[in-house]
Amino acid sequence: MKNKLILFWIIMALAISAAFVVWKKPTSLGLDLVGGSRLILEAQTSESTKTITPEIMDSLQYAIENRVNALGVGETSVQKIGTKRLLIEIPNITDTTKAKEFIGQTAELEFKRPITDAQGNITWQSTGLTGKDIKKALVGSAPTTGEWIVELEFNMEGAKKFSNLTKELIGKQMAIFFNGEEKSAPRVNEQISAGRAQITGGEGGFEYAEAKNMVDLLNAGALPVGAEIIQEESVGPTLGQDSINKSKIAGLIGIGAVMVFMILYYRALGVISCFALIIYALINFAIYKLVPVTLTLTGIAGFILSIGMAIDANILIFERTKEELKMGRSLFTAINSGFDRAFTSIFDSNVSTIITCLILYYFGASMVKGFALTLIIGVILSMFSAITVTKNFMHLTFGTSELKYPELFGLKKEEIENAYVATETKREKAKFGVLD
Repeated sequence: MKNKLILFWIIMALAISAAFVVWKKPTSLGLDLVGGSRLILEAQTSESTKTITPEIMDSLQYAIENRVNALGVGETSVQKIGTKRLLIEIPNITDTTKAKEFIGQTAELEFKRPITDAQGNITWQSTGLTGKDIKKALVGSAPTTGEWIVELEFNMEGAKKFSNLTKELIGKQMAIFFNGEEKSAPRVNEQISAGRAQITGGEGGFEYAEAKNMVDLLNAGALPVGAEIIQEESVGPTLGQDSINKSKIAGLIGIGAVMVFMILYYRALGVISCFALIIYALINFAIYKLVPVTLTLTGIAGFILSIGMAIDANILIFERTKEELKMGRSLFTAINSGFDRAFTSIFDSNVSTIITCLILYYFGASMVKGFALTLIIGVILSMFSAITVTKNFMHLTFGTSELKYPELFGLKKEEIENAYVATETKREKAKFGVLD
């Protein structure tokens, strides 16, 4: 009983924390509910790229998706239009200028060596070490001056190139260019084989925003070809606040109807399921806000559907428990047996749903992904709610008592049979009844 009480207070702490998150943290909403920006990007040919091929457009689409994700928004849509254009829809972004600059910017990082001509003039020559050799970039600060810097970590091939380059340039300068502009040209004092480098930003250092922008662009990757934004517009919400309000009303009516049914049909068990459902909904919605999950109307549908699946698990458990009670089992035995018998059905059903949602998430369109993601989170959490929360509440409420009032479980006294009472303690004869 002590362990069950500890688990109960852990569940209560989770519920209170979830309620606080739901109250304090804002909800991220999708383009169909809050509007946003719509941009059309056109790939540009150049001397090195005479023709825009489908493969180039696939690479450009992938790079743009990475960049939009780096903006910190969700439920974005990047679709190909024709042979050389992309349609980009970004929800809840009011600063379209920032989005345009970020999406359209290149991210060309080059390390160059000095070349001295006959007149003693220094020019810079490419070394072949570029941003493609970067594994990741981070914003850091110089330990001595405190100025913002960009820290680079090379991939395996880039680390080898950088080690050989620093060995070759000991005593000389090595320039770092970003988008054709020299950012720093430190003197190499020794070979660097750790696979890391820094961009200091010159005498004045970087502003934080400049360093952060450079890091985001480097991590998102360079565009495979030049691209130009040829059209931009602000998009109003297609569904808007009215649909959000209607969804809330529909959800409350649906959940309320389910609770009324559970209480009328399952009586005391139904009351327990209602408390478990409230805790489930709070924790589920808090997870959406913490991830964060961008809610579209399809995502809200996934959330409501997951609530129905959580109730379905409780119904399976209650029916199994009622069957055990009809056979005359004690409450404690009936509850444990009911959960054990229902678990396989609940697990198989939820796993098949999760597999389907994973397929939808990885191969579906952006709006379908929102539905799949919310449903996956809800289904996984519903197993925790049914197996842990409901079981704990049932044990604390009925676990040590006798079945004096079958009506509380939606049963009649004449439905209760006599339990088997074991008269011997041999394991092969001991069944579900009361042992002597």
